[in-house]
Amino acid sequence: MSNTNDIYQDALNRLRQMGQDADVSPEVLDSLMRAEVVVTVSLPVRMDDGSTKYFTGYRCHYNDVLGPTKGGIRFHPQVSRSEVQALALWMTIKCAIAGLPYGGAKGGVEVNPKALSPMELERLSRAYVRAMADFIGPDIDIPAPDVYTNARIMGWMMDEYETIKRRRSPAVITGKPISLGGSLGRDEATGRGAYLCIREMATRLGWVPAEIRVAIQGFGNAGYHVARLLQKDGYRIVAISDSKGAIYSEEGFDIESIWTHKMQASQVQGVYCEHAICELVEHKNISNDELLELDVDLLIPAALEGVITTKNAANIKATHIVEVANGPILSEAENILLERNKIILPDVLANSGGVIVSYFEWVQNRSGYAWSLDEIRARLEEMIVKAFNEVWHTSMHEERSLRSAAYTMALRRIGDAVAAHGTREYFKNGKK
Repeated sequence: MSNTNDIYQDALNRLRQMGQDADVSPEVLDSLMRAEVVVTVSLPVRMDDGSTKYFTGYRCHYNDVLGPTKGGIRFHPQVSRSEVQALALWMTIKCAIAGLPYGGAKGGVEVNPKALSPMELERLSRAYVRAMADFIGPDIDIPAPDVYTNARIMGWMMDEYETIKRRRSPAVITGKPISLGGSLGRDEATGRGAYLCIREMATRLGWVPAEIRVAIQGFGNAGYHVARLLQKDGYRIVAISDSKGAIYSEEGFDIESIWTHKMQASQVQGVYCEHAICELVEHKNISNDELLELDVDLLIPAALEGVITTKNAANIKATHIVEVANGPILSEAENILLERNKIILPDVLANSGGVIVSYFEWVQNRSGYAWSLDEIRARLEEMIVKAFNEVWHTSMHEERSLRSAAYTMALRRIGDAVAAHGTREYFKNGKK
């Protein structure tokens, strides 16, 4: 992972370049070169041994011109103010591409959640909401799960918010347990959205799934679901990794078996399972860095940001890269990849399934009416395929990379909203 102190500046550099390519008003670009608000808080948490520890928390509202801000909360030792701002900027772009009535936000806490007991984790989650209670809300900013947070944590956070505000407010947070107002299909949404984008790309490229070798860095929720769906279509998943390391087999792996074993043993291992019995299959243990440089057709970074840099970009052999993680390719590294004719499906499109279904959850909470899983999947497919088609068309028609096309779409939509309030051109010309 890259130095997160640089990640926001890298995001701004990319935005500046994409803004020039999109030929939008300088006023629009200038409005996105800084976050609207960033809050940093100290969170006191009573530990199980009776001591009190303090954790640093963040929440960023990046831009709300299109609507209330939306973005996840991550618990991770490397969370920083810079990282949170970069993620919030990308969420702003992502929501605009998907056509959602949201701006971008992000939050996080500097913590290793694996070192906390369940009760300490709950206290930390509630402490975060107490600190942010006036900064979030169904019409202000709607958090969701992210790295190392989940439905249970979102349920604790919603409960704490409702206790503080003394009223029911399920729409304050998405990604909640189904029994607390969560949406069907939310757990698979990011992976399914990425799968749908790959499916559309494969159709245009004439891929035969059985001939496509896939390597996936990151076997969390998103990585698992995209792997599961791709394998179902016949793709050969030859490499998978988690934070502890990677496994590789040219013959491919059975995704459900590896997932079953990971849930039991908390590690990725090359196994084949029948019922509760899992047996090792022939495979090679490699590092996460080696996985990125494998000779495969499709590389899916689905872990953390900044894993492809100028140091390893020249060694990437995959012809196609789909960003399921946020910001896995730094901007200078992308220039190297594009010069080598790599096709990159950007994160702001490929992983937007999560925020799209979060939007569905928010709508269901506000209306008091729950949708079926089939309806959610159909609506997700409709929205993300539409966004993909628009990005692909822009890329082909205007002869630009898929990321440049995606940013162009987003910046033009944000520009329309900014122009509706009046820009320099409007006021200078004195139009009424």
